[in-house]
Amino acid sequence: MARFELKLPKMGESVAEATITSWLKEVGDTIEADEAVLEIATDKVDSEVPSEVDGVLVEKLFNVDDVVNVGQTIAIIEADGDASETAAAPKEESTPEPEAAQEVAKIVEVAKETAEPITSNGDRFYSPLVKNMAKTEGISQSELDAIPGTGKDGRVTKNDMMAYLDNRGNQPATAQAAPATPQKTEAPKAAPKTAAPVSVNGGDEIIEMTRMGKLIAHHMVESVQTSAHVQSFIEADVTNIWNWRKKVKNDFAKREGENLTFTPIFMEAVAKALRDFPMMNISVQGDTIIKKKNINLGMAAALPDGNLIVPVIKNADQLNLVGMAKQVNDLAGRARENKLKPDDIQGGTYTVTNVGTFGSVMGTPIINQPQVGILALGAIRKVPAVIETPDGDFIGIRYKMFLSHSYDHRVVNGALGGQFVQAVKNYLEAWDINREI
Repeated sequence: MARFELKLPKMGESVAEATITSWLKEVGDTIEADEAVLEIATDKVDSEVPSEVDGVLVEKLFNVDDVVNVGQTIAIIEADGDASETAAAPKEESTPEPEAAQEVAKIVEVAKETAEPITSNGDRFYSPLVKNMAKTEGISQSELDAIPGTGKDGRVTKNDMMAYLDNRGNQPATAQAAPATPQKTEAPKAAPKTAAPVSVNGGDEIIEMTRMGKLIAHHMVESVQTSAHVQSFIEADVTNIWNWRKKVKNDFAKREGENLTFTPIFMEAVAKALRDFPMMNISVQGDTIIKKKNINLGMAAALPDGNLIVPVIKNADQLNLVGMAKQVNDLAGRARENKLKPDDIQGGTYTVTNVGTFGSVMGTPIINQPQVGILALGAIRKVPAVIETPDGDFIGIRYKMFLSHSYDHRVVNGALGGQFVQAVKNYLEAWDINREI
């Protein structure tokens, strides 16, 4: 029997870690190849981790709610087959250490064993990886507790530890002996602000936020703190689109087996506008701007639990309307069924959200970092409007909607932000009522 190491697989270009939400198998259970062993959650999407081999689960290295890094071993499976299947590297080939090096190693090991053990306390949870790094680097409990965490619920991640260790030697000594000569002391810093306590009455219900709800809250606050949000609003006459869709939607459904909603029509217009204004299709990294080659449109979709997720339509400007409609319906359907894959929500360069679905006339959406713009589509309303004709103006009934464009004023000025949303409006209003699909 060979011992196989089940590792956390790569789940997208920006996903570095995941939280274990549940174990589907227990120690001693028989597992078949491609059978799910556990469920994990990232800041993007929930997923399952399948076994690559047939065998028996003999060891679980992490517990529920532990944070695991990509490539880290999660469990050990005793697999059928040759020992060549094991992922562990052979230990026989290690080079013997010189006597001096061995003595140093012994001293280090003794120091590690006698060091104060690292434990999770209160709201500070430390994963096994962080504890091992602290033990290896000689970081005390109090020192670890002072490291700010950027992970889920403020947890300290591997990247937080590495950043701290990189700057550790440059930190001012706080526990050193007092200087021999008098020094000017700085005024004590003000204590960090804490949220005012909320009064809870006897009849109030306390509801724990879901994991995704906490992540969304964190991302929203982070986005507002990162980008200088500015909005531009414009009203578009979509009467031609309304009448055209009404005329072709039944034939489209019979021919394609898909419903034709307004969303792919709007997505097509946004993709064309991004092609006209490529400086809206960018990201900011420090003091540099990354101009994206591909136009990948994020589409905010509602989940069954009321939260939102943003699947991405890749290369949206290269799709015709039929292809766009199929992509929209596929992603929206799988979002509702919690069947999106990590790659489905990666690589977005601009986001569109349809606030009109819930009856809102307009909105001020928060930018989906690291993008620099997001467009909110308001509800389509039947309103009286002035219609200009060669014979004069008159009042008529038209279908209109507001487009709300939020953009990052650090890199997008008012002219560009306004011209972009005006381009979207122009594409919508120029819709050909006789267009074939």
